[in-house]
Amino acid sequence: MGISRVDTSVFTVPTDLPGGDGTATWDSTTIVVVELTAAEGDRGLGYTYGSAATASFVHDELAATLLGVEAAEPRRMWARMVAQVRNAGRQGVAAAAISAVDMALWDLDARRLGLPLFRRLGAARDAVNVYGSGGLTAYTAEQVVDQLLGWVESGTARVKMKIAKDRGRDPDEDLRRVAAVRRAIGGGPELFVDANGGYTTKQAVRMADRMAEHGVTYFEEPVSSDQLRELATIRTMIPMDVAAGEYGYDPWYFQAMLDARAVDILQADATRSLGVTGWLIAADLAYARGLPFSAHCAPAAHAHLGCAAPAIAHIEYFHDHARLEGMLFEGVPRPFKGSLVPDPSAPGLGLSLKRADADAYLTSARATEA
Repeated sequence: MGISRVDTSVFTVPTDLPGGDGTATWDSTTIVVVELTAAEGDRGLGYTYGSAATASFVHDELAATLLGVEAAEPRRMWARMVAQVRNAGRQGVAAAAISAVDMALWDLDARRLGLPLFRRLGAARDAVNVYGSGGLTAYTAEQVVDQLLGWVESGTARVKMKIAKDRGRDPDEDLRRVAAVRRAIGGGPELFVDANGGYTTKQAVRMADRMAEHGVTYFEEPVSSDQLRELATIRTMIPMDVAAGEYGYDPWYFQAMLDARAVDILQADATRSLGVTGWLIAADLAYARGLPFSAHCAPAAHAHLGCAAPAIAHIEYFHDHARLEGMLFEGVPRPFKGSLVPDPSAPGLGLSLKRADADAYLTSARATEA
């Protein structure tokens, strides 16, 4: 069953509220969707978030390798693609392109077998816990409270908010927001924070001590995840768990992060970390070290992968991505009592584009055929 066609579509969707965290602002989100068609007509879908250049990379660098190959061998194709991009540079756009293609290959293979992806991969569980994620620094304090309280009231046991606006220039405001959220949600739910690398090392330690007074249990990227030594130092000095890994583009990055003892919780994102195959390697690495593992964003895909990981703490139900995936795809799972349950009756990821709705946000589309 050879692949006969490779399609990419780029969609850019405006945010519903201003977007911003400790080190970036945005007013739209771009998703690149890759669809693979086999000679017999079966189709597989994968996607990634980030630069529209990813779509061009798929066509210019990967499509010729894909056409005509056996679609039932995603691991073989993964290794071939990883080797192929050596001179182009594996991290960044190349890794995102491989991620989308690898996800589409696994989706195609699962559909061919009539299995949901989590069962094709070998299910370890039928549902995975989520945490509600949003509370962006660009929101007003009232919007942050309303959003996180909404998740708690719907049955979600853990929520995450952004801090370190403008690279930590107003730490007192960060603390006021954290305190306001804690008052609103009460003492039961876990409260997570994410600085997106916005603090300095000593500032992060000082902030952690003060946030501990509000029951914060999880501190994501207190400093940049490029600074493994600093992350490791912070991890030994603060009471809450340090999490990072969302910018990991390959298994060797995660190995280095673990070797540095930089995190208490390892994160990975299948839309960046060389796809389903790369994400599962990261999950295995964390499992071998006895560290909790978590998925970053893209909840529609990670619902399946989280069910197949050897162990997983939770996946991130990020507002921007959950909203966008619901707008563009049919078959998106929704949280129920704090968990996502992939549809066991739908083959593959269970996703399909809502063409009539999605085309309103389409910015480019290309196809390569055998």
